[in-house]
Order: sequence, then structure tokens, then C-alpha cells
Amino acid sequence: MEFISTRGFSDSVGFTQAVAHGLAPDGGLYLPKSFPDLSPNLKKWEGLAYDELCFEFFKLFATDMNPAILKDCVYRAYSGFSVSEVAPIVSLSDQWKVLELFHGPTLAFKDFALQLLGNLYEAQIEREGKPLTILGATSGDTGAAAISGLVGKKGVEVFILYPNGKVSPLQERQMTCTGASNVYPIAIEGTFDDAQRTVKEIFTDLSFREEVGLSAVNSINLARILAQSVYYLFAWLRLKPECRTKTTFVVPTGNFGNVFAGWLLTKMGIEIAEFRVATNQNDVLHQLFKTGEYALSSVRPSLAPSMDIQVASNFERLLYFILGKDSSRVQEVMTSFRKEGKYCFEKFVSSGFSSCSSSELEIPELIQQIWDEFDYLVDPHTACAFKDLDPKQASMVLATAHPAKFPSVYEQARMKVPKADELEVLLEVEPRNYQVEVDPDSIRSFIKATLSKNKLKL
Repeated sequence: MEFISTRGFSDSVGFTQAVAHGLAPDGGLYLPKSFPDLSPNLKKWEGLAYDELCFEFFKLFATDMNPAILKDCVYRAYSGFSVSEVAPIVSLSDQWKVLELFHGPTLAFKDFALQLLGNLYEAQIEREGKPLTILGATSGDTGAAAISGLVGKKGVEVFILYPNGKVSPLQERQMTCTGASNVYPIAIEGTFDDAQRTVKEIFTDLSFREEVGLSAVNSINLARILAQSVYYLFAWLRLKPECRTKTTFVVPTGNFGNVFAGWLLTKMGIEIAEFRVATNQNDVLHQLFKTGEYALSSVRPSLAPSMDIQVASNFERLLYFILGKDSSRVQEVMTSFRKEGKYCFEKFVSSGFSSCSSSELEIPELIQQIWDEFDYLVDPHTACAFKDLDPKQASMVLATAHPAKFPSVYEQARMKVPKADELEVLLEVEPRNYQVEVDPDSIRSFIKATLSKNKLKL
């Protein structure tokens, strides 16, 4: 299996190299050069446990990995989830179902990819004998999940940028209260987009990447996308056969990675009715699907902070397909977008997507509405998925985080505040973070100084 860049100026690579690089050298994002047809496998995959299905799926892509090592990486990734089914499905009504993706170590859907990615990196270090420097940006959940997946792993140093004061207090504690000596949470003054832009710019510095063994945990890393594709497939296989092609997947998303992971299955012979993109007031994706214009505005802090994003990194992967796999056009559009802050697509084809957005006032109302109607509590991101949801349409809502991560939202709604033991223990730990200017030179200098001090590299 070969992987190519959306921008077309980098050589194709195997799975292990795509994972190690994260971002392609030309600044593009990796995609499979061709896609396997899953149809012949579906019948025998129907009864598989989650880890079994994940292994069978990844075998099709990680063709340059030892299967026994891959299997070990996959099985260990999901052994720490709190429920045996890993991704249970809850029926709210005859038409509405919820896919619960918050039973991992950090109570968010990011655990599905980052527990596995941490193991893949560990295997890479054992295979190549070289330490790794992991760099990422987070709007909340990615940082905690990445740290959980990499904490204490030998030969790995983890640097995570997050916007100071713009993640929930418990999300911040999940990053700053690990006590791990190989973890460096960096609080930057600015937005997630500032952090993400800085990280992506650093990844284009090829000499620095080589010097420190840099790799990525953000959803620019294709392994994360593929790992998230698995829970869509797992849920799809658990629907009645006659319901599979009629069900809409409703996905809270800001960076477009989560919903793109599901859409990618349609390139592998999986028929899905539609993907509904749910956003908060930072609704750049909703406006794109509604008007065909991809236009930036200022990030507005919200009750659903993990979606407080304007630059949706993974849209470039969809763009590659929208533009007929024309890498030069992808490069042209992305260059224009960076320069102008907007791009208008003539005759924009939404390729099986619809969308909705929820205001700050609507989020608590939606939480209360779902609780009153179904006796089911959702977090503020998942609440956005229920905005204008058709009660007659078969829908699978992705529940992306545990409600206990956002207590202030329920206080505001005058509801009982949910709790989780995994979060309560963090309140007793002294947090530790680092303050660094959000520019590439400052972050590079901090990384080099830290690695030098630790005598791991340089």
C-alpha cells in the first residue's frame, strides 16, 4: 500500500513512513494512493470484536508492518477502555442512535486513534532505534488523548500547544496533571488556529524535523484518520443490513478529521446515506456546505471549546477528491486560501454532506431537550449534533466526549453536574505547564533546549 501527498510534490511512501512523517514534506496531507474494496470482507467482519475489526482493517493499509507487531499495537490500544464493547451504541428512539466514543482513558473520541498511535510510535522506536519528538496542537481533547497515549513511553518526548484559557479546566488538567517527565504542555496566548498554524509551519522545516525526529499527533497524521474510520465501520456493521445504507451519521466536528474518517469509507465500498456536520458558533464548515464559500473569521470562545476552530485542516483531504485528485489545483486553492483567508468554490458539490450549527444559547437548550425527552445526557459538542435533526430520519449521532469534562455548561443550564472518577482525581494534583510565545522560532528553541537538557538528542 502506497500513500501520496494531496499536493503531489512528495514521493509516495509506505504506511510506517506516512505515520512517522505526519505531514508530507511538501506540506500536504497523506492519503492512500488506492483504496481497498471492503465489500468481500463485510460478512465475515460482522461479528468481530472492536480490536479484531481494527486489526483486520489496518492490515489492508499497514502492509509494511509485521502483522504480529501490528496486532499487538491494536489490541493493547483498546484494552484500557472501560467497556468491553469499546464503542457501544445506545438507542434513543426507533430512528435515533448514539455511538458512544467516550469510554477511553481520557473520556473523548480522540482516544480511539491516539492510544493506537502511541503504540505505533513505540513500535517505530523499537524498529529503528531512534527517539521521537512528538509535536501537536489541541483545542482540548487531542492534547489529553495524545499525552495519555504517549505518557511514560521510552524514547518519546511530547510537546502539546493549547490556547491558554480556551479549553475547559478539566481538559487542561488532563494535560497538565500527569506528572510525566516526558510531557510538556505549552499554554500559548492565542487561539487553537494560532497553535495549529505554528505546528504546521514547524513541520515544513525539514531540517528541524530530521534533527529532532519530529512526528505529529494531530489529525494531519493519516493513522489517526484510519483509526477513526474503524468506529464508523464497527457501528455500520452493527446496524440491521436493511438500515445500513439509509442511516445518516451525525458528527460534531471542527477540524473535519472526524467526519472525513467516516466519509473515507465510501471510497472503500461502504454505502452511507449522508454525513451531517455539526458545528458550534464557529461555523466555517456549515457556511462552506451552505454557500460554497470557505471563509475565515475570528474564533469565538464557546461552550463547545473543542470545535472553536476556523481552519479545518482535514478539509484539504476532501478538497483533493472534490478537485478530481488534481494536486496542482489543491496547491493553488490552499495557497489562495492562506493569502486571502477565503475561497469560493463555483458549483460546489458537497459530496454527501449536510450541516448545521448551534449558537451559545442553543447548546444548553439542546442538552436539556435530549435529557427531558430521552433521559440521556450529552456533552456540549454532541448536543450540537441534535440541532434540527429529523426525527423521521435514521441517524447515528457520534457522542464525542463525556459530559463530566464540561461541568460549567450544566451549572449554567441548572442541571445536575455529571462527574467521572478519572477527572475527580486530577483535582488533587498540582498542574504543570510552560509558557512559550506562539511562533515557530520560539517553539523550536524550546524543544531544542528541552531535548538538550534531557540529553535525548542534539
